[in-house]
Amino acid sequence: MKDTLDQLYETKAQLIAVLSTVIGIGLLMLNRWPPAIELLSTFPVPLGELGAGFFGFGVLGIYFQILDRAAGDKRLEKRIHRALRHEAPAFRDAVIDSLAFRPEMLQGIAASDELLDRVAANALALRLKDEELAHDLYADVRDQVINAVERWRDVDVAVSLQPWAGGPASGHGSMFVATVRWEYKVRSASPTLRFACVADEREYREMLRDPAVTAVWHFDLSGGLAAEDPEVFELVSLSVDGKERKIRRTSRGGAQLYAAGMGERASTAEEITVAYTYKVLVQRHGHMLYLDLPRPAKKLHVQLDYTAAGIRRMNTVDYISSSQSTRVEQSRRADKAKTVNISFDGWTLPRAGVAFVWVLDDELAAPRNARTRDRRLDRSSAASP
Repeated sequence: MKDTLDQLYETKAQLIAVLSTVIGIGLLMLNRWPPAIELLSTFPVPLGELGAGFFGFGVLGIYFQILDRAAGDKRLEKRIHRALRHEAPAFRDAVIDSLAFRPEMLQGIAASDELLDRVAANALALRLKDEELAHDLYADVRDQVINAVERWRDVDVAVSLQPWAGGPASGHGSMFVATVRWEYKVRSASPTLRFACVADEREYREMLRDPAVTAVWHFDLSGGLAAEDPEVFELVSLSVDGKERKIRRTSRGGAQLYAAGMGERASTAEEITVAYTYKVLVQRHGHMLYLDLPRPAKKLHVQLDYTAAGIRRMNTVDYISSSQSTRVEQSRRADKAKTVNISFDGWTLPRAGVAFVWVLDDELAAPRNARTRDRRLDRSSAASP
């Protein structure tokens, strides 16, 4: 079907041909009308020739338009094809340059998210030369990053390990109090921050994947305490852009929950600075503290201070999948403060994290004491009659 412009052009041509034919017939008839001949005798006008000319122009115009319509369309198509073949490389280069350097052009071409996903996955497949790997990698990154409700920047975490005064200093039930302070910049997607400490492992796994929960801790009953005990977990403070926010606490059997409103700043699209501090009990003989990153984050710094914890050696394990490497700085043995710093400048995916694994002083001292005791017993046995 022809477009409106072509139809309008054909209608105008047909109208001109019909008018020319009608004018020609009228002039020929007027040339044979006696009153007109007598009136125009003083002005010799060749009405017959003019009428024949207009009539012939109109008839031939209609004839050629009908006869030449199909041929004209074919000639037009050939001209278009020649122009496209001649200009195709320039068109191709212009499109590729636009897509490569102007993402908004790609957004205009690929109107749906599904089409954008196909374009991105196919481009990655061409680059990796492995279609299955490319589609699986892209689907995994898409599901983790695009489905994330927020993205954090300049994440700074400070952790301090202290012996817990509410229990034994060593052995069963001995604990560390981990005081953890987080600070980061974010465009908030929720007006409320939520924290939880639960005993049920299945509930813990579910909360880990809940985008409405900022942080969740799992505390089993092996330490002799319940997860709803305030000694186990406490959200100490929370501020937004330096302003303290009110914290609400609820508890039930096997769990405790904290919530704090973000205030008016959370409803804007501007970036805000969120800072919060919580205390959590960590089993001393568990030998590990794990910090989880629930959102995609750019530029991470974590510092752990274990000066007063009675830890002889601290090891670190980062669960950050990236071509960039993390920077780890341990305090020297001569330093009074025992600290370890972990820094990473790139992006971390959700569920990335950092683990601290330690060896206690008394664990290294026990074998030496046992060997000394054994040698004393041997000497006393040899001296006995």
